[in-house]
Amino acid sequence: MLLAASAVAYSSGGFYTRLIDLDAWTMLFWRGLFGGMFLAGMVAWRERGRVGSAVFAIGRDGLLIALGSALATVCFLNALRLSTVADVLVIDATIPFVTAGIAWLVLREREDWVTLAATIAAAGGVAMMMGAVGAEGRLPGNLLAFGMVVLMSCVLVLIRRHPGVSMLPAVGLSAFLCALIVLPFARPLSVSGEELLLLALFGASQFGLGLLLLALGTPLVSATRGALIGVLQTPLGILWVWLAFGETPGLATLGGGFIVVAAVVCDIAIRRPQEEIT
Repeated sequence: MLLAASAVAYSSGGFYTRLIDLDAWTMLFWRGLFGGMFLAGMVAWRERGRVGSAVFAIGRDGLLIALGSALATVCFLNALRLSTVADVLVIDATIPFVTAGIAWLVLREREDWVTLAATIAAAGGVAMMMGAVGAEGRLPGNLLAFGMVVLMSCVLVLIRRHPGVSMLPAVGLSAFLCALIVLPFARPLSVSGEELLLLALFGASQFGLGLLLLALGTPLVSATRGALIGVLQTPLGILWVWLAFGETPGLATLGGGFIVVAAVVCDIAIRRPQEEIT
């Protein structure tokens, strides 16, 4: 449920990017800054005087999580600029497969047939939504999208690797790192007061809340299952833009979105033998 809520938060990204008329770099800077402030506040509230020890507890893997998450965000943005949206989203749907491979190599974590079948179905649904891709895509953008997939898969596995350690400080640091990385290309002083308010909502409710729920939910399920639930953000993102801006999706998009949602719901609903025992 935490990861499904994270996907809902992340899915509002398209809504905010259409609502706020700014260049991508400036938007990313303020989103990272406000998202980082939101997460820093959450860490201070949860730890209550033990912030220093919580930060040191993330260790080397926590720093890798922060760096990987920040770089994945930058790769995703530039992939969208250099390739088609369809190519990038279909490549993004391969995260559960890459996560499964890395989780097996690092954690020796094997996935059950229910999640694997649901992952394949969800990937097919995303492909159906996006239509035939590849011919119009550009290789540099697609390579950046695949780099984003690998980075996010590593982030999920690293969070899963330390189920007893809160990685909230790590994801908070990733938000600030993202703002720092894009600062040379951004124009942060060019925004109006109304735009700044919308950017604060963007950073807190989409980026900060999405990372918060991701950090809380990922240690509780397998890395592959967590990545599968995250695919929910693709059809949901299309839904919000449809409702808010009247961008009517086609039949293939609706059908593919239904497949994705059904696959994730089935994976969550079907009880495993170990769940019956516990």
